[in-house]
Amino acid sequence: MLTIDVGSSSARTLLFDFDGRQIDGFGSQVEYRANTTPDGGWEIDADQLTGIVRQAIDAICEQMRSKGVKPAAVAADTFWHSIVGVDEDNDATTAILHPFDTRSAAASMQLRERVDDHAQHGRTGCMLHPSYPPAKLLWLAAEQPEALRKTKRWMSAGEFLFLKLAGRAAASTSMVSATGLWDQNRNEYDAEMIAALPVSIEQFAAAGNLDEPVTGECRWPEICGIPWFSALGDGACDNLGSGCVARDCFALMVGTSGAMRAIVPADRIEIPDGLFCYRLDRKRFVLGGALSNGGSVFAWMKRTLCLPPDNSEIERQLAALPPAAHGLAVLPLFAGERSTGWRYDARAAITGLTAHTSPIEILQAALESVALRFRSVYELMEPALGTPRQIVASGSGLLHSPVWTQMMADALAHPVVPCLEPEATSRGAALMALERLGVKVNPAAQYGEAVQPVEANAKIYMAELGRQRALYDKLFEERTG
Repeated sequence: MLTIDVGSSSARTLLFDFDGRQIDGFGSQVEYRANTTPDGGWEIDADQLTGIVRQAIDAICEQMRSKGVKPAAVAADTFWHSIVGVDEDNDATTAILHPFDTRSAAASMQLRERVDDHAQHGRTGCMLHPSYPPAKLLWLAAEQPEALRKTKRWMSAGEFLFLKLAGRAAASTSMVSATGLWDQNRNEYDAEMIAALPVSIEQFAAAGNLDEPVTGECRWPEICGIPWFSALGDGACDNLGSGCVARDCFALMVGTSGAMRAIVPADRIEIPDGLFCYRLDRKRFVLGGALSNGGSVFAWMKRTLCLPPDNSEIERQLAALPPAAHGLAVLPLFAGERSTGWRYDARAAITGLTAHTSPIEILQAALESVALRFRSVYELMEPALGTPRQIVASGSGLLHSPVWTQMMADALAHPVVPCLEPEATSRGAALMALERLGVKVNPAAQYGEAVQPVEANAKIYMAELGRQRALYDKLFEERTG
């Protein structure tokens, strides 16, 4: 399987065998940066991203050509919630709007006047929030009306890339289910939400054609004439690739952002307040919570506080500190809030600073605060799904820091098992393609030794969780109460 993983900062290609294992000696990565604006814009030029992915495919195809390798299929995943307009000539009319783009915040408030947020969340599994396409579509209608007029179709980043690279747009249930336009239990578009927007259902991928592979012509002989399976949501693939395929196995992922998710095989699902619900496919839901702030918090602290450039030195200093002895309360909402309150206007805060507070203590408090945010997500998931048999951690943001992993175990009061798959998301895309081809593969992943919670630390963090929630209520809830 050749996998194409398009994340928020790079495009990566890899090869996996029919046992779902990554093949050494093959792979490429091309990094890029999204365009950001002072007013909250976070967008990617559609043609630029196409060129970046093309470079990544060029590199791995050259490797395969030199070794006489031809894969059986192409599997893909991209970040969820993106949207781009496409005209009748198949050219982009807008940039690809990323879920971190918050310029549609006011539009999300306007949507609350048109639809019942609680009711539509119960159907779509998405909040009325600038992360999701409905608010972005309403914002585009006001800010870029000419682009809206020219747009014939609305696509995700993955659909657009398939259009340009494989000759035909292709969409998956996984990707469409995370748009805020999909009724999760009925497995079809949500008519009420679409009626509230300046778009029509005909502008989106036809529900009856979802998940169909593309076998069109392309510029690479190595991957022409084989199935290209439409891009899945990266979060769903991370669960699959890390072996979290049942409701009693929670995947804890910390990259630039973060999420805790479970795959739920079921015909129907009740969606708890504060959580999202999307799909892996038409048979399996993905339920969980998302944080806009994960490894980005570590990066911000390291850069801003001028911490040692050597992460091993940072780890050594963190390991010497007792838990939460710094007296700080932190809200790590540098990029706003998604789960659990979904306040787009929430911002980061640090209280309790004194002249004696050191940079490493501020970092410690910030990392602990992210762990506490995951605890809040866990407390919504556990009543809905039961106490998990296993919590599996993936993502370089977390696994490169054993001290932070211990904080997570302590805050969750549950063992955390490190996933040793180097690229769990790409592996998940490969496993899903193998399943579609009828190949039976054991999805079990490679794991490290479980990190056990320390009971005394868990009690300390429960008290800290109360302090964090009190600070949140003081800064945000009382302002609107």
